[in-house]
Amino acid sequence: DISGHESKTVERYLGQRFEWVITVCDRARESCTVFPGAQHTAHWTFDDPAEETGTEQERLEAFRRVREEIDAHVRTFVLAAGPADPHAPEPAPLRS
Repeated sequence: DISGHESKTVERYLGQRFEWVITVCDRARESCTVFPGAQHTAHWTFDDPAEETGTEQERLEAFRRVREEIDAHVRTFVLAAGPADPHAPEPAPLRS
């Protein structure tokens, strides 16, 4: 249940060191062209589900679709990087 989660501004993380910073929408890519403290940066383009029009059900489906696309990209990224702990359990799938 992610109902308590919220968006956070990039200022909250300035001054921290990160191995990777990955932006996932074109607006973020434009506003975060440089992220101090990041060893590597990447951009993955996804549709912005907040821009979806239509019924509430159609909008919800757009959010779910993009969520699943991001989940698949993250899993591929993590698998390609290899586990830090070979005995760590595999991440659980995201649920609606």
